[in-house]
Amino acid sequence: MLERRRLFALLTLAPAVLLADRALAADAASFVRQVGDQLVNIINGSGTMVDKRGQIRAIIDRNVDVDGIARFCLGRFWRVATPQQQKDYLTLFHQVMVNSITGHLGEYKGVKYTLGRVAPHDDTVWVQTTIVRPENPPADVEWVIGAVDGQQKIEDLVVEGTSLRLTQRSDYASYLQHNSDNVQSLIDAMRRMLARQN
Repeated sequence: MLERRRLFALLTLAPAVLLADRALAADAASFVRQVGDQLVNIINGSGTMVDKRGQIRAIIDRNVDVDGIARFCLGRFWRVATPQQQKDYLTLFHQVMVNSITGHLGEYKGVKYTLGRVAPHDDTVWVQTTIVRPENPPADVEWVIGAVDGQQKIEDLVVEGTSLRLTQRSDYASYLQHNSDNVQSLIDAMRRMLARQN
């Protein structure tokens, strides 16, 4: 009798879980389409490069889990950084992310994209897109969407199978390994890099 009840409970719960996954996937796809359309309209629009950078920075602020990505990229070194170093690092990481995204805007003029498969993955949803630029082969980009404080946020982009946040984490770990695991050294290097870009 107990086994029957368990089986009944599982069979009753399964459709609810499936519907929840479908709703989550649909919400994530809608979110990516909204953000994607905003980015394409800005990139292909007639505004100045300064205006476009400001608009894209606002989209990043609203829709990307910048602090979460930053902590992930620093890895175990986040816990050994002082509160001031954590604060400085988060500020610099945000600027680095904005610069890396807006630094090549001119190369994306005429960009288009299409939505593909949507798949729940652990506590995130992966939304596949195909990015097409003039005179460039199509690129497969998966958006990793998660919930942060009850809001949908972009937690990673996987470009042609390569996670951008994993790549950045590996780069930071390599730098720290060659600089005595000194977090301040990484912060100073980020400052120098941003100074060269401005």
